[in-house]
Amino acid sequence: MFATCCAWNWPCSVSRLIQFAGIILLVVGCTERKPVTLGPPFEGNALPISALAQADTTARVVVSGTMTEKCPVAGCWFVMRDRSGTIRVDTKNAGFVVVDVPLKTTVVVYGRVATNGSERFVDASSVRY
Repeated sequence: MFATCCAWNWPCSVSRLIQFAGIILLVVGCTERKPVTLGPPFEGNALPISALAQADTTARVVVSGTMTEKCPVAGCWFVMRDRSGTIRVDTKNAGFVVVDVPLKTTVVVYGRVATNGSERFVDASSVRY
């Protein structure tokens, strides 16, 4: 079939374009996505969100979960959830926003537990997704 195609044969050109697009999608879809870190790099084992209720407000923590909600205007805060609970994460002081991070993305947060009245939240220093 391809041996008889010529450059001026419209159906053949469309067929080749579709094949080329399929190859590109296969290559892009099979590549491993590297994690993106906003803020300085960090390491550590993630605590469950429920453990943050007892954490000292000066302690640095790592917590992991799914982003369920975020600031619709500036991306300066988001809410994350794991199996043990939910917590609000504030990124204003970190110097980055999460506007481009899609909802339902698994995120790992490094920061300090802080309080705003009776509410506990994480004042983030870094976010990896």
